[in-house]
Amino acid sequence: MGGFTGHSEISVSQGARMMFYILYPNETSFKTIEEVPDYVDKATAYFLVMLVLEMIASWAWRGRPLRINDGLTSLSAGVMSRLPDVAFRGVEVTTYIYVWNHYRVAELPWDSPWTWWLTFLGVDFGYYWFHRMAHEVNIVWAGHQTHHSSEDYNLTTALRQSFLQKYFSWMVYWPMAFFIPPSVFAVHLQFNLLYQFWIHTEFINTLGPLELILNTPSHHRVHHGRNPYCIDSNYGGTLIIWDRIFGTFVPEKEKVVYGLTHPINTFHPFDVQLQHCVYIWRTFWSTPGFCNKLSVIFKGPGWGPGKPRLGLPEELPKVTGDEKPYDPGLSVFLQLYSASHFILLLGVYQHMFEAKSELAPIVILVRILYILLTLTSLGFLLENKPKAAILEVLRCSVFLLLQKSGYLTTNIPNLTHICEVVFSICIVICGLQAVRHLFSKNPQKQE
Repeated sequence: MGGFTGHSEISVSQGARMMFYILYPNETSFKTIEEVPDYVDKATAYFLVMLVLEMIASWAWRGRPLRINDGLTSLSAGVMSRLPDVAFRGVEVTTYIYVWNHYRVAELPWDSPWTWWLTFLGVDFGYYWFHRMAHEVNIVWAGHQTHHSSEDYNLTTALRQSFLQKYFSWMVYWPMAFFIPPSVFAVHLQFNLLYQFWIHTEFINTLGPLELILNTPSHHRVHHGRNPYCIDSNYGGTLIIWDRIFGTFVPEKEKVVYGLTHPINTFHPFDVQLQHCVYIWRTFWSTPGFCNKLSVIFKGPGWGPGKPRLGLPEELPKVTGDEKPYDPGLSVFLQLYSASHFILLLGVYQHMFEAKSELAPIVILVRILYILLTLTSLGFLLENKPKAAILEVLRCSVFLLLQKSGYLTTNIPNLTHICEVVFSICIVICGLQAVRHLFSKNPQKQE
């Protein structure tokens, strides 16, 4: 159960360095896949520290506090993307192990620095081609678009991940499985992901000569832009050399406007994840001709009958630089309420990962369903929907019921009693709000 079962402890120094891929072969070489630590899980504390520092810096130095609705939507997507990993080993590693066990033609030594560095290059090379495919093949873009849907660019954006994307990415790593041990691959797969966290920031302008080799915040800002000059560029994970070699590198020029070319204008977690799948489904059935229908799936997101594979650049919406991000507006109370309940949810989420080997499958399933209910309810709150209060009454009641039944227990003393009081108060407040909407003479339009 779980992605990686290794219990190897990492020091604070190693934890900080792993966020920047500054670890050495002798520190991160393991003989078996079971020994490989779950570095992504262990990075949670580092994610939070770096997020808080960036939030403070943004508020203190730039006077730009984090937009709670966009930030929490990104974090919600990150939580959703990792939920399958509680019960199943990641599909990339699972398929890799299968190819290794049945089709390998050679076995490079797991403890050789040469194997470590070769895998570093191989994983990053494979990621480049997968990432490029994710922008140029519509069905794969359906997963990856989640990551690009934020109209902000900060460390929360890095965590806005798709739960669908991993089911497409596994195929690019298969050639490595013919000769590189799974334990080495699993290490670099995680480090390549962790490296890409810190480059989602506007606080670092350039890194001098390192810009020639590494993927940096400047390069990745361009990748997230919807300006015409930014589209389909800078696909690298850790290294930018692949973009330079294959002609997809674009330097940062004028101000970058972030997000999708056609903004989705929603903070609902399932809409953020699945809205392009719905679009493909509708377009598939409305497009005449069998070959055209296949093209809807396998050509670029901008393709249409009579157009080139990636669509026509001149049809992209104009970008003026004055675009305003989607923001329904939230009261200070709703911002604090949403943020505090998301933090409480992280406690349930993190404990589930830490105790997954001890929890019964039914307990894990119930917790996953509760997490999805919470993210849905918070999405309604972030949209300031009238039905949010009703859904919150339901969610808080479900929490108390599950806690009373032993499904949401933790090892933190007195937390159970504190949550009982807090969630009971929330039921009363949200219940009164729901009644007010139901009996209002001029109720808001229900959606």
